[in-house]
Amino acid sequence: MPMTGSTDYYEILGVGKNASDDEIKRAYRKLAREHHPDANDGDAEAEAKFKEISVAYETLKDPERRRRYDMFGDAGDGGPQGFDMGGFSGGFSDLFDAFLGGNPFGQRGRRQGPPRGQDMEIVVDLSFKDAVFGHKQTIKTHAPERCDTCKGSGAKEGTSPQTCSTCKGAGEIRQVRQSLLGQIVTSGPCGTCQGLGQVISSPCSDCGGEGRKRGSQEFTIEIPAGVDNGTTLRLSNRGAAGPRGGANGDLYVHLRVKSDPRFIRDGNDLIHEMHIPMTGAALGMQTTFESLDGEENINIQPGTQSGTVIRIKGKGVPQVRTTRRGDLLVHIIVDTPTKLSKEQIKLLKELAKERGEETAEFDHGLISKLRRH
Repeated sequence: MPMTGSTDYYEILGVGKNASDDEIKRAYRKLAREHHPDANDGDAEAEAKFKEISVAYETLKDPERRRRYDMFGDAGDGGPQGFDMGGFSGGFSDLFDAFLGGNPFGQRGRRQGPPRGQDMEIVVDLSFKDAVFGHKQTIKTHAPERCDTCKGSGAKEGTSPQTCSTCKGAGEIRQVRQSLLGQIVTSGPCGTCQGLGQVISSPCSDCGGEGRKRGSQEFTIEIPAGVDNGTTLRLSNRGAAGPRGGANGDLYVHLRVKSDPRFIRDGNDLIHEMHIPMTGAALGMQTTFESLDGEENINIQPGTQSGTVIRIKGKGVPQVRTTRRGDLLVHIIVDTPTKLSKEQIKLLKELAKERGEETAEFDHGLISKLRRH
């Protein structure tokens, strides 16, 4: 169970803690459509909610990240979360140090190396067809990238970072004090090196000792077939570079799929409305229409009623990461003519008489209108 005080990702998605992967995915898609910024005219609150939903889904859809979240909560995507316990401020490593003289893994709870770079987000627009069949998309991002001059070290050429003399490279300062429970060990980032464990006496002139500088990247991503509006792709290590050679963050690609006037998507099925004349519905007919795969031939059986659904197998949306496809459902709508010539009226009256069906006489001319008044 997540630690008390953590963000409840299950509550955000509206699912139980024993929810299956499919239940989590369906809940995310529903909420993502509802709160997507493009569907809310740039509403800041909706945008914040959309980001919150995306983070929750990215955590719970990955089995390992979900396991860590269930154990530790949302602290650093599965790492022990800092908390306050009766004046004791720290993480799990400090807790074990305080009462057991060390953590259960035999290591000190300190920062290891420079911090990771920030995660980034970008929105990519797709046509309906590209979302169905997949697409290669070139994107450009603007974010800190590693400084080539110092190779990310932050130090001037010919020099190198030195171990911080204050924290001895630990990146944190630990303090011991006595309490009724014995020795309490607390820790915090080292103020001299800002928690990096190293100091730079001669910083790089290009990046000022940061080890990174503003830059841009342009690269091509593979968007899998079957993605839907609101789908988020995570690209590892494509985010901002970390300072002093720290690892890159991740890039979250939010997909915005344009609608298609011919098709409605229902899961992995596609729905198309086909209008046919009443004569074709009564007598049967053959017709064609343009599907996403190309021209399709449709046989309309005699006596077809409005609302009939013709299913074309395997012409729907592919299931992501598989070769299976949904179906194309053609909903038949029989059109009743609204304008008839005198000859057509005569023929329909003869047909009605032949079939023993009653019809009414309507005269909407000027004399008829005057008589009604």
